[in-house]
Parts: sequence; structure tokens; C-alpha cells
Amino acid sequence: MAYMDRSLEPVLRKAAGEFPAVILAGPRESGKTTLFRHLFRETHRYVSLEPPEMRAAAANDPRSFLESNQPPVMLDDVQHAPGLMPYIKERIDKCGGRTGQYLLTGYRDLLLSEKITESFGGRATLLRLMPLSYREITNTPQANFPWEKGARTGRHNFIFRDLWASFLKGGYPEIAVNPKLDVARWHASYVQTYLDRDLRSLRRIGDLTQFHMFLRALAARSAQLLNITDLARDLGLAVNTVKAWIYVLEATCQIFILRPLSRDVGKRLVKTPKVYFADVGTLCYLAGLKDAEHAMSGPMGAAIFETAVVGEIMRRLSGRGERPRLYFWRTAVGVEVDLIVETGGRLLPIEIRMSATPDRSMARNIVSFRKDLYGQVEKGFVIHPGDVTAPLAPDAVALPFADL
Repeated sequence: MAYMDRSLEPVLRKAAGEFPAVILAGPRESGKTTLFRHLFRETHRYVSLEPPEMRAAAANDPRSFLESNQPPVMLDDVQHAPGLMPYIKERIDKCGGRTGQYLLTGYRDLLLSEKITESFGGRATLLRLMPLSYREITNTPQANFPWEKGARTGRHNFIFRDLWASFLKGGYPEIAVNPKLDVARWHASYVQTYLDRDLRSLRRIGDLTQFHMFLRALAARSAQLLNITDLARDLGLAVNTVKAWIYVLEATCQIFILRPLSRDVGKRLVKTPKVYFADVGTLCYLAGLKDAEHAMSGPMGAAIFETAVVGEIMRRLSGRGERPRLYFWRTAVGVEVDLIVETGGRLLPIEIRMSATPDRSMARNIVSFRKDLYGQVEKGFVIHPGDVTAPLAPDAVALPFADL
């Protein structure tokens, strides 16, 4: 399969020169193994823990397993052998903490974080590789955001329908490099594989049909406030069951939770988080969408576009080796800013609108937010799917998604 440059490449190289162990987490098929082997194939052996016999060897006799697989080494799918972590630390200590000894991959982000905290004590760093960003797909992986110095905007070939077709595909590398793939069939296979192999290894799920109904119901709520009690009631499930399933989806990087910004400004603020699917193509598949026209004109259009925008920013920040500091703002009377990016100790407000014809009214919530948090907020942006860049207010600029 053809290789696509990833924005995380310089971060990974730097991390391997600074830490004895580097752990790369992210959803299945996001390109973790491909990226590691592309960067380190000349210097590191590759060992997969996917085969049952390798898992058994690592679990039954971890010291012998590590002795047989001397560093520098890549250990793929380490979530299958979490008991290896303290023994890897033991070997790192014995070799004087030399950098770049162990490169590990796994698809359980939160669970790996817990193991690293417990086991490595500063000897490892955790990075996250998500599906491809729009910038990576268009071969500009190191591009700056529009609000950063050196950003280049207005240099894209804009075709409205192609943008929505890209949302249907999503960002998984296999789809991006193979235009002949049946997108719907690929996503169907991915979801089924994910259900069969990953979910059952984390939680006992007796009725996969019921879980699949839960996935579709959650997809219908993407970019909305996540009321777990309502979701459980609609599906006839226990609240604790829904909480457990949401935790699993978040732990395996299938969804991410956007939490409200908390500031003491004398106003009642909504405290309920919002939920987003990490890959907009997965969202479109679960929503039953198969063509661009239906996606952009149907009832899910606004949610799909918002998921694409928030996901793009999240993936770009993750690609820099950062833990994205993303929030939203919503008062009890309904004043909402869709996305707040915390950067350099300042807050950058972003509104997300479906109309390709931006007008001044789209910036009023940004103006209100800047007034409420005077002195803490940067100029804001209204992201839309068209090709117009224009000032909407002294504090806000309309910006095409393709320029993001």
C-alpha cells in the first residue's frame, strides 16, 4: 500500500531520541504500524503480539519473551500483553535508560495511559495517531492553522461536492490510498471487526445486535449534548451499561468527548458534554449515508460538518504530539460557541456553520463570548463549507473548511 506522509513523523523521531520507550496509541487501521515501520525499519526489529502464540509467550514468561526480542524493537499491539509493561521498564533500567529502545503500538488509548502511569515512571511517552487529517490527505501534513504565523490560505482547488464525498470516505489510510475501494463495504467490515475483536476483549457484550443499535443511536447524537439517561431510556438499556459502552468507545479512540469550558463569569453554563465520532466516515456509515448529496442536504448534514471540523482540529493537534485542549461554550439561555481551542494560554472561539454564504449574524455568539471573557479571547473564526473568506465582525472572520 502506498505511504502517505504523516504530521506526527518529526514528533516520533524526536520522542525516540528522548525516551527509552515510545507508545503510539490510536484506533485500529489508523496507520500506527505502517508509520513505525516506515520510520524505523532500518534500526528496529518488528514483533507483532497479534498471533495467539506470541500473546501466550509474552504472558506466560515475559522475561524470556523480552530476552528473545532484544531492543531496539517494535512491539505491535501491546494491549494484548499489558503485563509486559513492568518487565520492559526493568530492562530499560538495566540498560541505563538508553533512548529509542522500545517502540510500542496499541489501540486502547486510555487503558495504555493508565498502564504507562503505573509502570514506566517517566521512561516512556504516549503519542496518539488518529485517522488522516484533511491536510494529510491533501499532502500538506505540516501546514499551520489559519490563526498561526506562516499559515497559507486561499490556495485550494475548491469543489463543493468533492468535500462532502471526502466526508463519506473518512480518514482511514487504506481508503485514502485506494480510490477503487467500496467505501461503505470497508466501513461495514471495520465496524464488524471492531465489534468482534475489540469490544468483546474489553467488555462482555452478549447481544452484538443491541450494541450495534447503540452505535447507530450514538451516531445520531454526534455533535450534540450527550444525555446518557435519555440515550439509555430510548434503547431500553441500563444507564451503567451505556456508560460502560461509551467508555470503551472513548478508550479505543472511536469517539471523543468534548467538555464545556468552565469559567466564573456570573452566568449559568451548560455542564453536559458533547460527543463526536473520531472519524466522520464512520459516522456517515452508521447514519446510513452513501452519497454526498444525501449527506449534505439531509437532516444529519450540520452534525456531519461539525464532526468533520472538530475532528480535523483534534487530529491536527494530535499530529503535533499534543493533547488537544478543546471545549465548547453554552449558556443556560442558549448562547453557544461550537468549539473553543485553548492555545498559548488564550481561548480561540470557532463557530461552525453549514451555509456556504456566511453573513454577520453567524459571528454574534463569538462577539458575545469575547465580551463575557474580555481579555482572554483571541479573534474568532466561522468555519463553513464554501470558498469565501471575509470579515464578519471586528472580532471574527469567515473561513472555508478547505483553508482550515
